[in-house]
Amino acid sequence: MKDLLGLMGKAKEMQARFQAMQDEIAALEATGQAGGGLVSVTLTGKFEMKMLRIDPSLFKEDDVEVLEDLILAAHNDAKAKVEQVMQEKTRELTAGLPMPPGMKLPF
Repeated sequence: MKDLLGLMGKAKEMQARFQAMQDEIAALEATGQAGGGLVSVTLTGKFEMKMLRIDPSLFKEDDVEVLEDLILAAHNDAKAKVEQVMQEKTRELTAGLPMPPGMKLPF
């Protein structure tokens, strides 16, 4: 019975730590760049775009496709940075826990 109560206590503790990690990730911001900084995008930890900056030199009618590509590249760069921080935070949280191979948090 003591083992069950201890397990329940650890589960509640883990749940609280996981919620704190999710809150921390939600408050996170990451900026990605493309074109040597001509385009930058800032995303939140929930992958919401918070800021988009485009250097005025890119506003040319014949370069629309280049601008679109740079925006996508900057967004993907910022997304990769957010995902990397999420993985690091999850690794920290689950350090020492016996996790089945291939299981990833958050679910």
